[in-house]
Amino acid sequence: MADVFTTSHEQTHRTSLVARLLVVDDEAPVVEFLVEQLRAQGYDVDGLTSAREALGAVQRQAYDLVISDIEMPELRGTELLLAIQQVRSDQLVLLITAFGSVDVAVQAVRAGACDFLAKPFPIQALLQAVERALRERVLRREVIRLRRTQPLAASGELVARSVAMQRAITLATRAARSDTTILLTGETGTGKGALARLIHAESARHARPFVAVNCGALPAPLAEAELFGVRRGAFTDARESRAGMLVAANDGTLFLDEVGDLSLDVQVKLLQALEEGRVRPLGGTSEVKTNARVLAATNRSLETLLREGRFRPDLYYRLNVVRIELPPLRDRREDIVPLIDLFLARAAGSGPVVGVSSAAMRRLMEYPWPGNVRELANVIARAVALCEHDVILPEDLGLTAVGDLEHSATDVLRGEMINNLRLETVELAHIRRVLAAHDGNKAAAARALGINRRTLDRKLQV
Repeated sequence: MADVFTTSHEQTHRTSLVARLLVVDDEAPVVEFLVEQLRAQGYDVDGLTSAREALGAVQRQAYDLVISDIEMPELRGTELLLAIQQVRSDQLVLLITAFGSVDVAVQAVRAGACDFLAKPFPIQALLQAVERALRERVLRREVIRLRRTQPLAASGELVARSVAMQRAITLATRAARSDTTILLTGETGTGKGALARLIHAESARHARPFVAVNCGALPAPLAEAELFGVRRGAFTDARESRAGMLVAANDGTLFLDEVGDLSLDVQVKLLQALEEGRVRPLGGTSEVKTNARVLAATNRSLETLLREGRFRPDLYYRLNVVRIELPPLRDRREDIVPLIDLFLARAAGSGPVVGVSSAAMRRLMEYPWPGNVRELANVIARAVALCEHDVILPEDLGLTAVGDLEHSATDVLRGEMINNLRLETVELAHIRRVLAAHDGNKAAAARALGINRRTLDRKLQV
């Protein structure tokens, strides 16, 4: 065995003294050695030299972990893994092989292996891999238990295990105590709307209205009427008088999302309303008082718009009193797992799903998330709706077309295969990922990319 494994007298911390393991290898001496070493750590271990017998054993009883060789005559380890997943979709499988390579490792992980070891390896490496797998299993079971026994947090999609998100929420909670104007910045889908609702809920105005308006979705001719109100007959379609958003949010909070999309004319009137606490409805002859607290958000650089003359400096300084930057999801990966748990809990009752397989979780953790938290929520909702198991598998995520387009975003970001890629290939793949993250909305995708709609259409035609 010296040429395959090395031993160590160091003992590992055992996740469970009664964890049940199955070792599968077509070489009997290897099976005997691994069974002996694992039993010495307190595990309950079965050993088999037939992949088909192993599949039958998994069908008859549940194992906490299956450890399988890859190169076997009846079924390759990856084939056994796929067969096991048809029987027990949440079964953890660790693959080992004497033919270790990057290609085999990638194939094993994509097939759903929870870990991969290449021979020769020290027995300590196997023991540590077993510990990692069992800790993951315990964690997933605990998450499911907690989800069933604890109510959702009142902050909606605001999960803050990461330091960056904790900092943003702490600052928001502190700023909520006053009536100062707050500017929320960050990419599309990072949770600016959820943070705005948290600020309102933590403020003295929490019992009054919270009114949200997406400035980017307002056609320029109608933006003034929507924000400041309109009197009957002011224009052809104004068949009745309506109060604007600033009046509707009186004594409460007005959330102006994508404030950078407002025209200069509307910016002038908004600044006047904020400074004077009064608005003049379109077509009106008198002003109406308003005491709304304004929160503004943007996924664009207001500083760039300032330099380009598309945003007024006086309004910028009026809005940018307290500024809170929300980090993109790729920079707060510690929050991905709790966010997934939150979205699964929200979908409770929509299907049988209670968790995520290790292979699917790995793909979720590695994906670049150009659409941030909103994209993650949509992916989980889709997976729950379409999943036919109690655990989400990689194929349920629907990320292939986005994450693996041309070459996977992860590979590109890591620099793998970069020498073989043309610039336009990388650019087109990224544009399509962002477009998919915004559900095909070209206007929103163009804003996220920092280009205009005409440029986006031209690049998509390449």
